[in-house]
Amino acid sequence: MAKLDFNRRLIDPNSPERRPRRAAYVMPSLFTAGNIFLGYLAVLKTFQGAMLYASGGLGAAQHFEVAAQTIGIAVFLDGLDGRIARMTNTVSDFGRELDSLADIISFGIAPAALAFAWGLQFIDTGSAAGLREQILRAGYFIAFLFLLCGAARLARFNVQKNPVPKNPGRPDRKYFVGLPIPAAAGMVASVIYAADSIPLSFWPLSIAWLALLGLLSFLMVSTWRYHSFKDFNLLRPRSPLSVIAIGAFIYLIWNYSQPVLLAISVVYVASGIVTRLGGILKRYLRPSPQPPHAEHGVG
Repeated sequence: MAKLDFNRRLIDPNSPERRPRRAAYVMPSLFTAGNIFLGYLAVLKTFQGAMLYASGGLGAAQHFEVAAQTIGIAVFLDGLDGRIARMTNTVSDFGRELDSLADIISFGIAPAALAFAWGLQFIDTGSAAGLREQILRAGYFIAFLFLLCGAARLARFNVQKNPVPKNPGRPDRKYFVGLPIPAAAGMVASVIYAADSIPLSFWPLSIAWLALLGLLSFLMVSTWRYHSFKDFNLLRPRSPLSVIAIGAFIYLIWNYSQPVLLAISVVYVASGIVTRLGGILKRYLRPSPQPPHAEHGVG
C-alpha cells in the first residue's frame, strides 16, 4: 500500500472540505507559544542582570547574555511557525494574530528593555552628571521609539495584502516592505551577544548605540525592500553542494556564534540600505533621454 504523504496524513477524513485535523492547527501555535515564553524569559533575565549589576554582584553579564540568546532563538522559532502553518495548510486568522502578539513581546518589549539596560543604564560620564541625565532621557525615548516603530511595522504587515516596496525588485522574488521586527530585534541581540554581554559604561559608545536603535526604528517603518526568503522551500530536494554549505553554516554558528551571528544581522540590515542607495544612484546616473532634434529643411 502506498505510503501517505505528510499533508494527507493531516487531513480530517470526516471533513467534506478536506480540512486538516484540529490537532494540526496546534503545531504552529506551539512554536508561537515558545516564542512568547522566550520573550518573557528575556525580560526577566534583563531585570535580573540590571539589578545584579547595580548591586555590584558578579554574573550580571550572564543574565544579559541569556536574554540576548533567548531573543535570537525566538527569531528562529518565528521563522518556523509560519512555514509550518503553510506546509500543513493550517494558516488561520487566530494563528496570525497570536503571532503578532508574540512578536511585540519577543521582538518589541524584550529587546527595547534589554537595549536600555545594557547600553544606557550604567554609563559613566564622570563629573558631568547633567550629560548622563540627558543621555538617559534620550535613551528612554529612543528605546520607546524602537518599540513603537516595531508595533507599527506589525500593524502595517497585518493590514496590507500585497505591499509594494518603494524600490520594487524582481517580480519572481518575495520581499518585505521595511525591516522586519525580528531582524531588528536580532540585530540588538547579536550586538550584545558579540560584546560578551558586558554593559556599556563608556558614554560615547552609548551614543553610538542610540544611533543604531534610531536607525533600526526608521528601517522598520520605511518602505525599503528586504528579502523575505519565503520562496525557500524546506521540502525541495537539495543538491550536494547546498547540503555542504548548510553543514558548514551550522558548524560556523556552533563554533563561532558571536561573530557569525553578528555578521548575519549586519549583512541583512545593511542589505536594504545598500539596495535603496543603489537604486537612487542608478536613477541619478542613468542618462536622461535626449530630446529629439528638430529637422531643418533645406532651401
